[in-house]
Amino acid sequence: MELLAVELLRVELDLVRTIATSRGEHSRRPLVLVRVETDLGEGWGECEALAVPGYVAEHADGAERVLADHLVPRLLDAGRVFADARDALGELDAVRGHQMAKASLEMALLDAELRAEGVSLARRIGAVRTWVPAGATVGDGTPDEVLAEVARAVESGIERIKCKVAAGSGIGHVVAVRAAFPDVALAVDANGSFRAGCRADEDALRELDGLGLVAIEQPLAPDDLVGHAGLAAELDTPVVLDESVASEGDLESAIALRACDGVSLKAARLGGVLAAVAARDRCEEAGIATLAGGMLEAGLGRAASLAVAALRGVDMPGDLGPSERYFVPDLTPAHVLRDGRIAVPDAPGVGVAPLAEVLAATTVRRTTIRPTTGRGGRFLRSGAPA
Repeated sequence: MELLAVELLRVELDLVRTIATSRGEHSRRPLVLVRVETDLGEGWGECEALAVPGYVAEHADGAERVLADHLVPRLLDAGRVFADARDALGELDAVRGHQMAKASLEMALLDAELRAEGVSLARRIGAVRTWVPAGATVGDGTPDEVLAEVARAVESGIERIKCKVAAGSGIGHVVAVRAAFPDVALAVDANGSFRAGCRADEDALRELDGLGLVAIEQPLAPDDLVGHAGLAAELDTPVVLDESVASEGDLESAIALRACDGVSLKAARLGGVLAAVAARDRCEEAGIATLAGGMLEAGLGRAASLAVAALRGVDMPGDLGPSERYFVPDLTPAHVLRDGRIAVPDAPGVGVAPLAEVLAATTVRRTTIRPTTGRGGRFLRSGAPA
């Protein structure tokens, strides 16, 4: 398969409701879409970088420039035959970091390859479920605000809830949710806002530890693996790492330090779906639990996340919700909630494609990049697993 051109589309979506976290509020969602043109057809990818570099160092504007100036030209001007998507992505190793930008290119390349083969992403990576239990992320706020939002989610059939918490803002909303919904699978996510050695933060974590939570996600700063190791040893509630694990090396460090009980698998943060599968395998080997986390992604990204959530052993309660909780309309046909579950897309490729009318209404710019050498990198179909 010959890679002929790559188009980058900057899209701006409004979230159905504002979500407050310890790193700021999200009400508008910028996205960079990647469309690859090949001799066998097109493929689509979605970059999950947020508006500002608060969750990780990447952000939407920066990812768009890195794709346009560095990653895409390396692929288009490689001038060699690629055996498969993994081989093509090897051309990007010289660029350090920028996992979310790389993941969007991987998604587009896999989408094109698998569409041509008539194989779904879920099938290619070895998914064992055709549906996954839905979850809901609820932003920080007053107890009344959070209780109302949790009640709406539970009434819709969602039984997995993750409440955002922030150091210094109190945890009264979590206490209220646990009292009102004693049977719901409840987790909290601090996005790294608590500090080891701070008495107030440590007291809050001990109080959270007594609420029967399924997980405390990313309580400390991403680089504080030693602090997380102390918490994992002290707390009864499983400690889950998210921002701390952005690479294979990060995961190995976390394992060596016994810094967590679980890892949130987000393909975008890890550099792509293939990296997420490898991380799942390594976690299983090390006896670490996994869950599939969301990134406020639109339909393409959510389809990939659902495929990861359907892998064997990804059993901790996750927070992947239906489209209607985030975007109406979504960029793709909606991921629909039925009986508390969401179907894993099984169509060839990623499983969904952008809707032309939504793209037309939300795209603010397009950039088309073609080879400068007069010939594109070549990407061969392969019958071997990606």
